[in-house]
Amino acid sequence: MVTRAKVFEYAVDVDGAGRMTIPGGGQLVPPEGWSADHLLLAALVRCSIDSFTYHARRAGHDVLASGEAQGTITKSDEDGRYRFLEIDVRVDAQLTPRSSAAADLIAKAERDCFVGASLTIRPEYEWHVS
Repeated sequence: MVTRAKVFEYAVDVDGAGRMTIPGGGQLVPPEGWSADHLLLAALVRCSIDSFTYHARRAGHDVLASGEAQGTITKSDEDGRYRFLEIDVRVDAQLTPRSSAAADLIAKAERDCFVGASLTIRPEYEWHVS
């Protein structure tokens, strides 16, 4: 028996004014000063939290979480192109009930965050789980 992998497909439209719309869904207008680089960092934090929450809920926990990310873009010595060379992510999460298996949940969250897995560099994570 051959098992087929799940396929997740996403789409977004960006108009000339910078408004982002998902098919059949809502529209997002980034506030002034937000760049695609900020949105990538925000997507990484959101994905990390969502991944952690998914695994924690499967293990019977409620989750309250927040996070932040910082990244450094500069020329790569490899090919002279500008890109993120460092990304640091910090996630603070509270589990109810508390868990002695937080390390397992963290490992699964990092492994299963699609955004982080899609980057050419590995983000450095700092998790604070209580």
